[in-house]
Amino acid sequence: MSKKPRKLGKKTKDFTAQIFKILSKETNKSFNYKQIAAILELDDTKSRNEIIRDLKILKSQDKIHEVEVGKYQMVSKAEYYEGTIDMTSRKTGYFICDELEEDVFIPFINLNHALDNDKVKAYIYNRRSSRRPEAEVLEILERAKTEFVGVIDIQKNFAFVTTANAKMYTDIFIPKNKIGDAEHGDVVLVKMEDWPAKADSPFGSVIKVLGKPGEHNTEIHGILAEYGLPYDFPIEVEAYANKIDTSVTEEEIAKRRDMRKALTFTIDPKDAKDFDDALSFEKLDNGNYEIGIHIADVSHYLQEGTILDDEAYKRATSVYLVDRVVPMLPEVLSNDACSLNPHEDKFTFSAVFEVSPKAEVLNQWFGRTVIYSDQRFSYEEAQHIIETKKDIIPSEISLTGNDYKTPKNIVEATLKLDELAKILRQKRMANGAISFDKVEVKFNLNEKAEPVGVFFKISKDANHLIEEFMLLANRKVAEFIGKQKKTFVYRIHDEPNEDKLINLQTVISKFGYKINFKSKQDISKSLNTLLNDVVGKKEQNLVDTLTIRSMSKAVYSTENIGHYGLAFDYYSHFTSPIRRYPDVMVHRLLQYYLDGGKSVSAELYEEKSAHSSDMENLAAKAERDSIKYMQVKYMQDHKDQEFLGVISGVTEWGIYVEIIENKCEGMVRIREIKDDYYVFDEKQYALVGEVSKNIIQLGDEVYVKVKNADLVKKQLDFHFIRRKE
Repeated sequence: MSKKPRKLGKKTKDFTAQIFKILSKETNKSFNYKQIAAILELDDTKSRNEIIRDLKILKSQDKIHEVEVGKYQMVSKAEYYEGTIDMTSRKTGYFICDELEEDVFIPFINLNHALDNDKVKAYIYNRRSSRRPEAEVLEILERAKTEFVGVIDIQKNFAFVTTANAKMYTDIFIPKNKIGDAEHGDVVLVKMEDWPAKADSPFGSVIKVLGKPGEHNTEIHGILAEYGLPYDFPIEVEAYANKIDTSVTEEEIAKRRDMRKALTFTIDPKDAKDFDDALSFEKLDNGNYEIGIHIADVSHYLQEGTILDDEAYKRATSVYLVDRVVPMLPEVLSNDACSLNPHEDKFTFSAVFEVSPKAEVLNQWFGRTVIYSDQRFSYEEAQHIIETKKDIIPSEISLTGNDYKTPKNIVEATLKLDELAKILRQKRMANGAISFDKVEVKFNLNEKAEPVGVFFKISKDANHLIEEFMLLANRKVAEFIGKQKKTFVYRIHDEPNEDKLINLQTVISKFGYKINFKSKQDISKSLNTLLNDVVGKKEQNLVDTLTIRSMSKAVYSTENIGHYGLAFDYYSHFTSPIRRYPDVMVHRLLQYYLDGGKSVSAELYEEKSAHSSDMENLAAKAERDSIKYMQVKYMQDHKDQEFLGVISGVTEWGIYVEIIENKCEGMVRIREIKDDYYVFDEKQYALVGEVSKNIIQLGDEVYVKVKNADLVKKQLDFHFIRRKE
């Protein structure tokens, strides 16, 4: 469909935003219409009259004062703030600022070219006292992003790119000379270069052609590009990594604690390519146990100030998409030198504990080590040992594909570690930790990376065994440095926001659950009861998701406030330096302090922590998008099938339905429900039939069919078949 060329102006110009910007820059100074016209380089009578009109409008809205006849000044500085924009999908936004108690609504007309997440200066005002406050963007201080992924529509003399992002309310205008090699209908990455005050759309240029819409690699690369994430390493970084000496030398071994004789093994997913943690186990003569948590010594190879370290810091995390991993480190390190492969000497950074039979930590030691892993287990193999207490691993779960016998000492170690992990977990729960065992959606992919089946990953005892000892190492490392009051990188998690918990209560009450708000301890306890009670129920995924959303986000920081979800006073990330940069920082700081170093700059590490949190957030969004993409792709092949789903959301425009058997979520538009005319009831989170008074509400089970599966928007639309009686 052809589109009209951009309108670059309206019949009557609106200068309010520009006037406001001029006055807000010099709040103590007053201006008349001539001075403003001169600054805006306008000298025609029509424009000057429009400036006079707009000054009167701003005055009537109490945004500016007329300090003397014809001279205007900004209302006191307290009225405007710096913050960020949170766009809705309906071309309106909210202004978010720490200084304000609530987010402030921004109508479309007041956005003044601000986009989602932009940092802006905004003015807050009440048009009339009975109205809710509104904000107007005065100035864009910093764009959150300038690169966007979308589909290009090439016209005769120009092109425009439309993104699939519901929060991006404008397309991007591309002049003819900036289209590059793109062809009509391609998915492209564009850079936004300019947004003239009078233009409807920003101007940009095509910087990369990603391919044709709907093609697998195009969409996956599109997801990465949308969040500014790379999908390969620069040649010079690969070349640098390939030159690193990864040999295990006697000279280096001599500087370390040699733990190669201790019984050591790894437990990882069966498809893992890198093993960054191993456990060692020895029974001591006094009846206690020496347990070593050995982590790949990435910082031995990853030296500060190198291009490899700069690249790792920039990425800050590995990104796990459905069909691939985009690693933080090149393969020579991630899958080779730093991977704790069985039957090889490896350099590690270790936390070694003397633990009593009651799982009390009696002694601890931290430092660099060399280990030798005796065995590699998958979670399924370790789980089999825990469940059967037997040493034979059957062929159907064995990594080798054949039956094999596990050495007796490894079976004993696995069972004892499981026993201790269960005690550690129990103590954590008693202290108020919250047990998030959210079901993960996984896909069986064919050789073309197409989804041919969906399955769910559920944590069992073997997963919990590894988790508990990793948590122990992370906690004890953080405690060791934290008590010395030295700058460190913590993983912190704030208490949940009470408003969000009240919203959660509103939703879960529909299913007969409730939260006890008496004390912090009671909240944790009732959340655990809730998460436990929903296991296996139709509403489990919905309740799990909403409970996680009601929590604060865990982030990295040098300011330690503890970890609410784990109920730890001190917590850090020490155990995954192959895939997380904060763990590399933790290793470096720990070694530096073990060597007697003085406390480092908190400001520098706070900046690095914030960057790591931001990159983790982007990676999580990309991972979510890749799952949505695969779900839509999977459902494309099941268009004739009827599915039973549970209503996971109710809005004025329709209901969201999550299919029980595969967790795919889609929307049924309100007009699709034909048995009555339905109206949204906000209080009940429900649709109510005008004639029948039928209620369709959160948690109801309904049958649906795929109406439309849009790979580009990663959206599913459903036909409503009927309710489950």
